[in-house]
Parts: sequence; structure tokens; C-alpha cells
Amino acid sequence: MTADIESIRRVGDKVEILDQRKLPDIVEWITCDTGAQVREAIATLAIRGAPAIGIAGLYGLWLEAARLTDQEQFLEKLQVSAQTLRNARPTAVNLAWAIDQAMNQIAGWTAAKAVDHLRDMADALKKRDEQDNRTMGEWGTRLFTGPVGILTHCNTGSLATAGFGTALGVIRSLHQKHWIREVFVDETRPLLQGSRLTAWELEHDGIPSRLVTDSMAGHLMASGQVDAVIVGADRIARNGDTANKIGTYSLAILAYYHHIPFYVAAPISTFDPATTHGDQIPIEQRNGDEVRTVLGKPIAPKAMPVYNPAFDVTPHSLITAIITERGIAQEPMEHALDTLWQKM
Repeated sequence: MTADIESIRRVGDKVEILDQRKLPDIVEWITCDTGAQVREAIATLAIRGAPAIGIAGLYGLWLEAARLTDQEQFLEKLQVSAQTLRNARPTAVNLAWAIDQAMNQIAGWTAAKAVDHLRDMADALKKRDEQDNRTMGEWGTRLFTGPVGILTHCNTGSLATAGFGTALGVIRSLHQKHWIREVFVDETRPLLQGSRLTAWELEHDGIPSRLVTDSMAGHLMASGQVDAVIVGADRIARNGDTANKIGTYSLAILAYYHHIPFYVAAPISTFDPATTHGDQIPIEQRNGDEVRTVLGKPIAPKAMPVYNPAFDVTPHSLITAIITERGIAQEPMEHALDTLWQKM
């Protein structure tokens, strides 16, 4: 059903990235043969979504390794490239997780062996991510017993992952059971990942859905149209506090007030046991033009100061459950997440 939607693919010795900045009007692929090009794609949101940029970062590391010919300084030079890729987006832990795991594995290896391993590792991560997302979707359906109205935020589907999706993967699994009455899609200001990307994926799959502005969520909940909120995550602290696209925290408060379950769907690789609570999660600050303009058109005075955090943090006390490919975590959240992490 979704096999033809990809965010990233390897073609021979190059990597192709679907330029999500141009969707839904234009489907265009960016060809990368250097890690710097991959980093640029990550930083400018040509590719986005925590799992997807983890995969992209690993492919970027492979491309850089393949370009290095000095065996004596191979690992030292590659470490510089690894740090550059790692810093492309600081909040999503999947990027650092994938790169750090790779660098630890190839320590002391020859350049040739390392290059082949990094390529194979990236291919394997891409394949495993889609499989894990489908498993996550099945776990998510266990939280429901029949047709529901779901509100979701940002984009958490095939475009944000290797395929199928996290929160959108749960929605897809519910749809396969004929348990989706309707999906309400937040437009997700300021970059409209909901209206441009999630709406496009849901329309592609024929899943009943309607687009709403972010400010309509409270009205929808009060009118009884929302049975649950399902969102993704970019980093989950040890205690269950969760960083996700800006606007998620507001939805969690609204859901709590209206006694509506609030679910987070994310792979275990998004869990960061080194971060004890949400206050320690670095929040990326982005260019003010993203708020002053919409699709390149000005909507505010050109010199107007802007505050533009890309993410906010939802306290674990507002989260009903966290859905992963290893099972479902509920309170006490820290113990539940630690147990699932140990299954990796």
C-alpha cells in the first residue's frame, strides 16, 4: 500500500533523497555523493523525521568514508565528518545514535572494510526501520477496540522513516482493520509538515482524513470528534518526557483536560537513557524566516523579531502510553522504557 513512498534510497554508490520541501506539488530527488550534501539535506529539511535522518546520517557517513584515501588518518578524518553530520540537527537523537553506533563498530578497522560495513549497516538500518514500524503499528492497535477519530501532528509516516511510519504507522494499521473513522491532520505551523506531507500520504492511502489548523484542536476535542491523539517523537528522556514537533505540548494539555488518551509512537532508538528528563533535551532554534513567510511569501514585517523553536517537550505525566516496536510503555514510565531499552 505504501511501498512506492520513500524518503531515501541508495542507488549504486550514491544516495537519493526525496526533497520534502517541494512536496506535495513537486516530486524531486536530490542525488548525493558526499556526506556534506547529505548534511545539507538534513539541515534544510529536504529530509526530516527522526528515524529518516538517522538513516540519512549513516548513509552520509558511508559516502564520506568512501571518499577518504589516506588510511593512516582515515578514522581521524571520518570522526570530523561524523561530528559535522551529528550536529546537523541537535534534538533528534536518532541521528547521533546511528552515527555513534557506526563509529564505535569500525574503530580500528581498515578503510576498505569500514566503507563496506557502513554501506551495509545503512542498508540494514533502512530495512529494519520499516519492519519495526510495521510491528509498532500492530502494537498500537492493541490500545483500541473499534472505529476511532484520531488527531495527529506533523508528519510521522513513510516520509519521516524508512517506510510505513511511527504514529502514522499506527494509523495505517488501524485503517487496515477498518478502525479509522477519520484522521484530523494538524497543518503544523510554521513549515506545514501536516498539510504538505501527512495529508499527501493519507490521501495516497485512501485513509479518511480532514485537514485542520493547529488552533482548531481544542474545539475538535470539546465537540467529541477526537477519541485519541497519536504523535511521534524526536527524543524521549529516561523518565518519559518527550520532545516532538512544536505544538505537541499544547495538544497534550488539551487532551489531558478533555480526558482523551495521548499516545506517542516512536522506535526504541529515539529513547535517550543518558538524558534523565526533558529539561536536558537541546531544542533546535531555527531561522525566523520560517515564521515570517509561508512557502516563500512574506506574511509579517521583514524585520519582525521571531522566536522559532522547532520542538517542545511534553512531560511524561501527560502521556498515556509510548508505543514502540518492542511493546507499550506506561506509568511508571521510566521503568517501562528501561525494560524495553534492554531488549535492543
